Amino acid sequence: MPPIIQSDFRSAFQLATAFCNLNRRFSFSRAASLRRPPTSFRSSPLRIRARAFSTNGRDKEYKVSNKPSICTADELHYISVNASDWRLALWRYLPSPQAPKRNHPLLLLSGVGTNAIGYDLSPEASFARHMSGQGYDTWILEVRGAGLSMEASEVQEIEKTAHEKSEQMEDVAETATAGASVSQLEDVAKTAMAGASSASSEPTNAQGDSTMVRIPGTKEEHPMGVPTVFDESKLVTKLTEFFMNLSGRVSGFLSEGHSQIIVAKFFDQISQLYKESFLSEAFNETREKLLRLLETKQDSAVASQIKDLSQKLITIIEESERTVSPPLNNLQERFISTVEEIQRQLELIVKYDWDFDHYLEEDVPAAMEYIKALTKPQDGKLLAVGHSMGGILLYALLSRYGHEERESDLAAIVTLASSLDYRSSKSSLKLLVPLAEPAQALNVPAVPLGALLTMAFPLSSRPPYVLSWLNHMISAEDMMHPKLLKKLILNNFCTIPAKLLLQLASAFRDGGLCDRSGKFFYKDHLHKSNVPVLAIAGDKDIICPIEAVHDTVKLIPKNLVTYKVFGEPEGPHYAHYDLVGGRQAVDQVYPCIANFLNQNDG
Repeated sequence: MPPIIQSDFRSAFQLATAFCNLNRRFSFSRAASLRRPPTSFRSSPLRIRARAFSTNGRDKEYKVSNKPSICTADELHYISVNASDWRLALWRYLPSPQAPKRNHPLLLLSGVGTNAIGYDLSPEASFARHMSGQGYDTWILEVRGAGLSMEASEVQEIEKTAHEKSEQMEDVAETATAGASVSQLEDVAKTAMAGASSASSEPTNAQGDSTMVRIPGTKEEHPMGVPTVFDESKLVTKLTEFFMNLSGRVSGFLSEGHSQIIVAKFFDQISQLYKESFLSEAFNETREKLLRLLETKQDSAVASQIKDLSQKLITIIEESERTVSPPLNNLQERFISTVEEIQRQLELIVKYDWDFDHYLEEDVPAAMEYIKALTKPQDGKLLAVGHSMGGILLYALLSRYGHEERESDLAAIVTLASSLDYRSSKSSLKLLVPLAEPAQALNVPAVPLGALLTMAFPLSSRPPYVLSWLNHMISAEDMMHPKLLKKLILNNFCTIPAKLLLQLASAFRDGGLCDRSGKFFYKDHLHKSNVPVLAIAGDKDIICPIEAVHDTVKLIPKNLVTYKVFGEPEGPHYAHYDLVGGRQAVDQVYPCIANFLNQNDG
């Protein structure tokens, strides 16, 4: 891939939040509230009993009686995971009565930031349907944050929310190509890729004119740029809540020092307004006191002190308005904007507060336990297929089983375009993991990959084909039907937490992918596994090149692993998603997987 394209794409991801704000239709939702601290990071056993729920509000299984239209499976189930309000969606494809009876159910795991649709693009290109036609009770797990999975504390919310999410996904697909002109979308893409650090500072209406806006915390609406008087009580309350949230470390984002990073960024922005002000000394004193309080365990005394300091901070702002030179007469407006910006960032961090180990330790085990409870395999095991990150999760499970010297819950696995170590390859996955340090991650707490690709799709599929190279990352030339490629891009991708990307980035460092502690390297224990593995690679896959796949394959005992590369010198060729949705997958890849699983279904 040309260096300029890599640079532009990296910039686009780093600026994804601003990029999506340029078009509200494709913006991702904000957190509803900061009502409670999220689950703290801790090691948890892989054997986690699934919690689901019933119509009486108790924790039991729940099967949706009226499936939303986006779900093309036979059934839609929801399960819960421990210490969380997340309800994970499970798409179920019932085994064909004409097929041989199988001994094991089959679990399908999708890639990073993707949902179940990739495994079921159409009746003619559906790996899930193919396997149910082979007699397997087939399930696709949508992990937290993907597809129809949701946060819902009450069972009454589930079916309604599932339909709302389904409608939203379908609406995005319709408006992506019809709701905006190519020239408008091209301007948006050029703005993001030129390295713009934020959306326009002046809100405009659809015609591009300045609008009347209401600045949070002020008394009245006014044209942008005209200062108003603070509504002190509201702003003190808002500012106090903001600092209390940081003091309580509600986000649990990266480390005990994350709140200091956020508040330091906040104060750095505010302090730029005081370079020539005689009040800068008072501001700096207030800042130091607040920073010390954020190190203190939250209690009523701390809350009172933070409220007093918030009041003092606002008083300093008002005093500056009256005394500083005209160039600084928008201090109030800029102060409020900064508070709102940091607050939105904190809400995103709280909303997208999970990593790879959450999937490994909570989501996948919960799904496995639930499926086994319903299907009752005689040996208590199931079969599994994982694409991209889904395969990485399966490798990590085998590594954990081997390290703990206990019997695996998996009878056999198939990985598609997956690796635990990408160092030897030129994987374009690096474009998705540009975040190297916690401070960088705080600038982009979540990457709205789905929104980004939705906005880019018209530029990649219609003249002048500004972003046509994006398509080749997904599918090789002429390997996926245009309608299916469109469906894959517009409906399959989701928002990815920066914390997840930070952990996946370890796959490009010495030792390969490791757990969140940085001490357990998953590939170190893969040789201890006793589970048969079929590892498949695509010859034109630039996301997970064949070199990366082979680097993991060679760690598995030779008598247990089968390695297969799809693609011929003269074609057909296979890129990352062609292994599950390409034109030739039905005739070449699907039978290969089915034969392997059939051999290991005894």
